Amino acid sequence: MNISDPNLQNLANLNWLQIFLFGIYPYIALVVAIIGTWARFDLSQYSWKTGSSQMLRKKNMRAASNLFHIGIIGILLGHFVGLLTPHWVYEPFITAPQKQLLAMVAGGIAGVVCWIGMIMLIIRRFTDDRISHTSSMSDKLVLIILFVQLNLGLLTIVASTSHMDGGTMMQLASWAQNITVFRPLQALSSIEGTSVVYQLHIALGITLILIFPFTRLIHIISAPVWYLGRRYQIVRQK
Repeated sequence: MNISDPNLQNLANLNWLQIFLFGIYPYIALVVAIIGTWARFDLSQYSWKTGSSQMLRKKNMRAASNLFHIGIIGILLGHFVGLLTPHWVYEPFITAPQKQLLAMVAGGIAGVVCWIGMIMLIIRRFTDDRISHTSSMSDKLVLIILFVQLNLGLLTIVASTSHMDGGTMMQLASWAQNITVFRPLQALSSIEGTSVVYQLHIALGITLILIFPFTRLIHIISAPVWYLGRRYQIVRQK
């Protein structure tokens, strides 16, 4: 391995915790998520559910749930497209600063919508006696972690206002893309020098992937989209 490689030289600017969190931890989380999801599906299919509490309290339930889900779907889609789309794909149509501004506005709107819904869900889950008693510790903990993660994400928008040139956004996208194609050294080189709020946001996001199979979050991948393409079911035929 070439010691003059700039990627290796940049490692000197990172501490061991950063090297672990942003170069090794993502792969540990991914392996645990895949194996844990398979094991839960194989061994405990009846636990593969959201554990809805809608029947216990209908007041504000629909509004809270809709706001939360609309907001978080927008956030996830924005992260997926924004971080994993190579720069050369959108470069002919939009510049990096313009993409950053678009991400800040769209992410901010989705984040606020999600934040309002999540506040309503948290209040309901922790203050309504019936719902609180039927909620597991995992249900409550994952809601708090999601709320902290959402607030960190909103803080990254505030931090982005101090550098509107798109440079940091390009660094973060480079980290995500290099991690995705199994180039941890290049990923670590990209994360070097970014603000602590971005690093906290990434680290907690990886942690959510790690705990994904062991919480109600697992229902995300069981949406019945196959219903859209199935044949009509004959209920009664004369």
